[in-house]
Amino acid sequence: MAESNTNTTLKRLRNRYRLVVMNDDTYEEVVTFKLSRLSVYIMLSSIFVLLTGLTVALIVFTPLKLYIPGYGSASATRELRQLKIRTDSLEQAMQYKDQYLQTIKGVLQGEATIKLDTTSLNIPPAETTTD
Repeated sequence: MAESNTNTTLKRLRNRYRLVVMNDDTYEEVVTFKLSRLSVYIMLSSIFVLLTGLTVALIVFTPLKLYIPGYGSASATRELRQLKIRTDSLEQAMQYKDQYLQTIKGVLQGEATIKLDTTSLNIPPAETTTD
């Protein structure tokens, strides 16, 4: 049963139709087209693919891509990356400076406990040279 359904569908797609464009005043045939449903479908699909391809090419290869949100020029992206790195390094330097100032403030106010280095060092005795 499925085979007969596809067979009739293929027959309907391949049936030939005639499209006639006539002059309304004189009833003269201006243009005649012999078409099938399959040829119309293929033609419309081809036009759709062609228009989509042309639109994508127009956006990709022209400056129109700069108007797409989130898409910028290569130089702007590079500058943004450099500014982000510079900002991160400045934030880190500010944190180090704040930590240093807090430590100095604590030492001056006597709040900070100073940890002494109690590690013993094994220093070898100085060699005496005899001439």
